Amino acid sequence: MYEAYYGLREKPFSILPDPEIIYWGPKHRLAYAMLEYGVMNSAGFTVITGEIGAGKTTLVRRLLTRLDASINVGIITNTPRGRKELLQWIMMSLNQPFDEKYSKLLFRFQQYLQTEHAEGRRTLVIVDEAQNLEPDALESLRMLSNINADKDQCLQLILVGQPQLKSLLCSPELVQFAQRISSDFHLTPLSANEVPEYIDFRLKAVGARSSLFSNEASAAIAQASAGIPRTINILCDTALVYAFATQSNRVTKSIVDLVIADKQTYGIFNQSANAYIGRGQ
Repeated sequence: MYEAYYGLREKPFSILPDPEIIYWGPKHRLAYAMLEYGVMNSAGFTVITGEIGAGKTTLVRRLLTRLDASINVGIITNTPRGRKELLQWIMMSLNQPFDEKYSKLLFRFQQYLQTEHAEGRRTLVIVDEAQNLEPDALESLRMLSNINADKDQCLQLILVGQPQLKSLLCSPELVQFAQRISSDFHLTPLSANEVPEYIDFRLKAVGARSSLFSNEASAAIAQASAGIPRTINILCDTALVYAFATQSNRVTKSIVDLVIADKQTYGIFNQSANAYIGRGQ
């Protein structure tokens, strides 16, 4: 809609994870480094937590584009709660038969891991929205991670979730699980100083020749978004639509203020909670 008017190749502020356009601030660099470290060092468990929209899924998608072909990857996005359901979803994610009794399913899974290991392949399972797992399901994951071949780890797991996951893993009943976590990081929001850099980075990534947001506009977005990348994207995208509609050359603070006010009016954007309501990770 506004791309041609501002000389952009595509929309700079999509809310969909884009592993090719990542603002590598210090926190995102560290989070990604921990993901890579976990995979490269055959960590049993890697845990990445952060607020909704902080960029966790984008980093995982980036990792997936750079994994060696010898690594089998299963991704679970609809987190089951029970032990049997969890193993079924794991088998489904790896394109394996899954409609059997738990004992037989567990035996098949163990055979699968050991066969893949014998043929020089590793197995990585990524569980998104892992904060929804029940403690017994997490304990089941810990037991599955015990399937080894000699000294080699046959199964690696990456758990990605909201801050509740971090709290859950600190509970007394999951001490053994927590002790198995080799690599972890909590992804915090961007700082007020990083938000203008983030906005300019995304604009330049799609061909902008100059900054399209005034300093005051960027500061207003930083405050309203609380530094959450997805919320920044939503505000910036809408602000560009408003600016285009009025044929403005730049996004000004008055335009951003209008965007925020309109979203509050329609109950979509809750500034007091610094959160965008109704969007999943």
